[in-house]
Amino acid sequence: MASPEIEALTQAFARLPGLGPRSARRAVLHLIKKREAAMGPLLRALEAVNERLSTCGTCGNVDTSDPCAICADPRRDARLLCVVEEVADLWALERSRLFPGRFHVLGGRLSALEGVRPEDLAIDTLVSRIAAGGTDEVVLAMNATLEGQTTAHYIADRLEGYPIRLTQLAHGLPVGGELDYLDEGTLAQALRARRPVA
Repeated sequence: MASPEIEALTQAFARLPGLGPRSARRAVLHLIKKREAAMGPLLRALEAVNERLSTCGTCGNVDTSDPCAICADPRRDARLLCVVEEVADLWALERSRLFPGRFHVLGGRLSALEGVRPEDLAIDTLVSRIAAGGTDEVVLAMNATLEGQTTAHYIADRLEGYPIRLTQLAHGLPVGGELDYLDEGTLAQALRARRPVA
């Protein structure tokens, strides 16, 4: 049996997505065996992120600066705005390196069953960004779930009166799929085949 401290570390790892109790034990054993090469750098990285972590006041991304690196990048096309449900979706799209614009993170999706209402999401902030001008196209990159599509339709209704081109990702995405789990090829095809919202 491990000491209470090692057991607490294992339980902390087990609470991470994708790691069960056995994977957590293997990760902890690896850190213990490679203490100098693995544990020290991990601790320093965790401390650095913990001290500097912030949410971007512009788009809702999580970064170590505000505004985030994407919003502060002058090479990004400010006329293109991609709306996503969660930060994980933003990061998935960024991995594809195919979207040259900026992002807006809603912080979830509408769900009557879970009690998530429009005012619980950053929809009003999105409308304010569009009302301020300078945006030509808004890409609705919602997950291909019932809640994601409901959210997309709600946003489309809210943005109806603005002089923007409103598009959404192509429906080649798997039904029930989430952006964070898709490969770059699928994301690339979906971005290229985006179309106006009916």
